[in-house]
Order: sequence, then C-alpha cells, then structure tokens
Amino acid sequence: MPLVVVLHGCKQTARAYDRGAAWAQIAEELGFAVLYPEQRRLNNANLCFNWFRPDDSRRDAGEALSIRQMIAAMVEQHGLDPARIYVTGLSAGGAMACAMLAAYPDVFAGGAIIAGLPFGCADTMSQAIMRMRGHGGPDAHTLSAMVREASDYGGPWPIVSVWQGSADATVNPSNADAIVAQWAPLHGIDLASGTIEAVDGYPCQRWRDGAGRVVIEAYTITGMGHGTPLATLGPQGRGEPGPYMLEAAISSTRHICRFWGLLDSVAVDTAVAARADSGANAPVIPRPLRRLSRIVEGALRATGLVR
Repeated sequence: MPLVVVLHGCKQTARAYDRGAAWAQIAEELGFAVLYPEQRRLNNANLCFNWFRPDDSRRDAGEALSIRQMIAAMVEQHGLDPARIYVTGLSAGGAMACAMLAAYPDVFAGGAIIAGLPFGCADTMSQAIMRMRGHGGPDAHTLSAMVREASDYGGPWPIVSVWQGSADATVNPSNADAIVAQWAPLHGIDLASGTIEAVDGYPCQRWRDGAGRVVIEAYTITGMGHGTPLATLGPQGRGEPGPYMLEAAISSTRHICRFWGLLDSVAVDTAVAARADSGANAPVIPRPLRRLSRIVEGALRATGLVR
C-alpha cells in the first residue's frame, strides 16, 4: 500500500484535522495508509510544526528526522510501498511538508502544500511572520538552489500540488507562487508553459515535464480564507467544516489523491459471493481494506488519536 503523511496546522490536533479533511476515511475507501504526526505543546505553544527553524527542518535533524523515523517505522511494520510515500499539510504543516520534500526527496514521490510557504524562506520567527505576510524572502533561483543543497539527491524530484485561498489573510497568496517557482527549475519546466483550466469552478494551473506528465499543479480557491478546502455536502461529501477547515465545494483531499495516482492505488475486489446456505448474495469484504483498517487504526493508536 502507499502511505500518506498528513501534517496539521497551528492550533490544530491530528484528530481535528482528520475530522475535517477525512484522510483516514478516504484512505479506507481507496486503499492506502495514513500517518498523522502530531506536534506537542512542549515543542510549540501553538502546536505549529517548526518549519522555519533550521534545526527542525533540515535532513536528519529535529522534527524532520522525527517524522522520517515515523515513516520508516510504518513502512517496516506494515509492509508499505517505499516508492509511494506522499506528504501533505496545512499552513505550518504545509510549510513543514515542503521542508520534508526538500530534506528527503529520496523518500517522497509527491507532496501537497496547502496555504504553506516555500522551503528555506525564513530561519527565525520574525522572518517567518514577514514571509507569511508576503514580505521579503529569497528570489526563485535561490529558493530552488536551497532544495538542491538540502540533500545530495539528484532526482527525479517529487511532484507537487499547491493549494491557496485568494482571500487568505494569514499566509499571503504570493507564497503559493513562490512554492511553484521553487520547484519548477528542479523539474526543468518553464513557468510560461503552464495551462489553466477550471476544476470544480476554481482555476487550476498545471505544468508538464518533457514526458508530458503533470509534475506541478496550483489551485487558487477564489474568495477562500486561510484553511483546507473541503467538499462535505451531498452523498459524495466527506469530512466536516471547522476552524481552518473550510467548505468550498471542492475536496482538496480527493484531488490531491487523484494527482498522486491514489484513486486506483489498490485493486479492490468488489465481487459478490453467493451464500451456499441461502442462495442470497453477500458482499465480500475486500482483503486489502481489512488490512488497511488495521494499519490506519495502528497509526492512530501510535499518535494517541484512539485508545
């Protein structure tokens, strides 16, 4: 199975983020495992991941190393696919997801950054606040070089999905542009080559590599503030709105899964078996999903989300 690592935002818990974004529920449906690292108040009073601190966001150090060790434990204990590991997060969690992609590009096949910031744009609290407001920061060339210098990895680089509310007053939308500009040179793409289309009523810009594969995409959720866009209504709705979890009639979770190729990640047997004793048809519980339930439950137990 693939593994998705989900990093919550400031003032959130893993449980609250999952209640909104429904990653565990969608994982159960599609057939992949989920890992929810959770920040401790001892490390950050507002429960933010310390994405801007060099000792917490570089390879083999601090919080980045802790998350990497959790991933290694999940892969080893549950036999997950090391070639299909992904990371996503909101706000500080999104910035930390970007840091994880930069520090461990050899670990991740892809990432999704929601209302986050580019790797290396700040290394102090005051700088972090300024960057969140859209002020200052390294240019695109320097930002891209920082990713190259964060490890000795030579590629291929993780694919990246970027999500941003146009009315976000907490993380300025210019940061989404900076993230795209940081990763474009790594994939060898020209920003002018992007194409734009409407997805669920919102503009989405996509960039393809030389082989024609979409390697970077950027969604602008017009009129939305700071948070993760959800689609909770109707029979296909999942999750529920809450602080920083915003109903927008578009499921970032599902679209990110589609971008990563997880919608068909596990072939699930949906055949119907005939009961020998009654002749009635009874649905077979797919074996991958039975195993998935144990994996998700074990991950939630490990983070204290369930007892």
